Amino acid sequence: MDGETFRREAHKLVDWMADYLDGVEAYPVRAQVQPGDVAAKLPAQPPAAGTAMADIFADFERDILPGMTHWQHPSFFAYFPANSSPPSVLASLPG
Repeated sequence: MDGETFRREAHKLVDWMADYLDGVEAYPVRAQVQPGDVAAKLPAQPPAAGTAMADIFADFERDILPGMTHWQHPSFFAYFPANSSPPSVLASLPG
């Protein structure tokens, strides 16, 4: 991947991440698949040749994203990750 392609794809990824954080409440809090479903969709071997970033990202959205628990979701209360969300700040206060 040349520098210009890297820059273009990195910008697309950062834009997706910003949109994700801005709209995380639209996702279900917990994974929507059964244990093993994501692994079953992954190939047994890595590809022999490079894959287009659009294809890689499509695989991510189709196969990986449904198996994620969205820790940044406003209704996720299982853990308080060390980040800047208001609940995590309150949870880290000494008590």
